[in-house]
Amino acid sequence: MSRALPKYNKRRVGLVGGAAAVALTGAVIAGSALAGESSDGGGADARTLAGPGTISCPDVASQLPAVPASAQAEVTRNLEQLDQQVAEANKRLVDTVGQGGPNFVRNAILGPLEDKRIATVNRIATAVGRTADRPAGLDSLATCSLDAQGDPAAPGQEQNGGDVGAGGSDAGAGQGGGASGVGTISCPDVASQLPAVPASAQAEVTRNLEQLDQQIAEANKRLVDTVGQGGPNFVRNAILGPLEDKRIATVNRIATAIGRTADRPAGLDSLAACTLTK
Repeated sequence: MSRALPKYNKRRVGLVGGAAAVALTGAVIAGSALAGESSDGGGADARTLAGPGTISCPDVASQLPAVPASAQAEVTRNLEQLDQQVAEANKRLVDTVGQGGPNFVRNAILGPLEDKRIATVNRIATAVGRTADRPAGLDSLATCSLDAQGDPAAPGQEQNGGDVGAGGSDAGAGQGGGASGVGTISCPDVASQLPAVPASAQAEVTRNLEQLDQQIAEANKRLVDTVGQGGPNFVRNAILGPLEDKRIATVNRIATAIGRTADRPAGLDSLAACTLTK
């Protein structure tokens, strides 16, 4: 059985640095383990940004169980991705100073970063789980915060979650979003691409399919609410990109639910990317 990870208080990743001692026992390559410690544990959050503040995230590497040698390279790559994601978010924090309304940082930077981290820690858990107990609770380490002078707006509509009533076809939600005048976001249908869903997984799969619908509805609403904001790549970077990250995390949860009692469906990530139709 997977053992739950201990609760972990958020701290500035920059304070962790490469010196965090991660006890990766078993068949772990020492050099790679150290690389994993510094990923998501240093570098990305180490610099204090003048003016807008600094994004800090919980350290993932220190919360992992023993990593099998067969999973070490994949885990290390994903830890490095976590580091890169925080670095990119901190850069965007500087580049977008003064843009958007009071919730801009929460909706356009912290929310998308959390979705990326959920997808990445799920890949880490999957890699470990192929040959050992799949670590549970890594999603709890996905949420980051803005320190110092930044906008501390609480999570709002951009967060994943919330049942939205009877649903199923996320493609239908995309078609029906109806962002008048600015186009409509359309996404591949996930439900129709699933194999037979075991009864034990049905409720969880249904909840996540409904989340896919909700994510598209929120993205279509944001498409309307932000008309005229940003440059030519605003929709791609601030709406379609974050939506894809949310969908990757959600379809991974669907695959995991099915995989507990049947063959885990492969290739669902290919259904995550959405498009804007006029």
